[in-house]
Amino acid sequence: MEQSIVVRYTVKPEAIDEHVRLIQGVFEQLHREHPAGVVGYQVLRLNDGETFVHVSTHDTPDGSNPLPELSAFKEFGRDSASRVSTTPNPTPATTIASYRGDPPSS
Repeated sequence: MEQSIVVRYTVKPEAIDEHVRLIQGVFEQLHREHPAGVVGYQVLRLNDGETFVHVSTHDTPDGSNPLPELSAFKEFGRDSASRVSTTPNPTPATTIASYRGDPPSS
């Protein structure tokens, strides 16, 4: 069953560059490995420059999210308490509709 999680939090100004670098590492691993069960993952940085919103969608037989099992995601999570100024708040969400904008394959 497809499930989504939305996480919102604020990062300390002095930690933003490192935080973004670690997020980019997660995406590099996703693009390299294409892990089964990860339907989508998006990270947004709001215009205040410090607030981040992650939206992940997974579809696995047991309902588990494979994203936290990635080595780059574990690295991202390690010592995250020293980078954030508000506690991340993971919230389950239901996708109503989604559009990726990918051109049709020929």
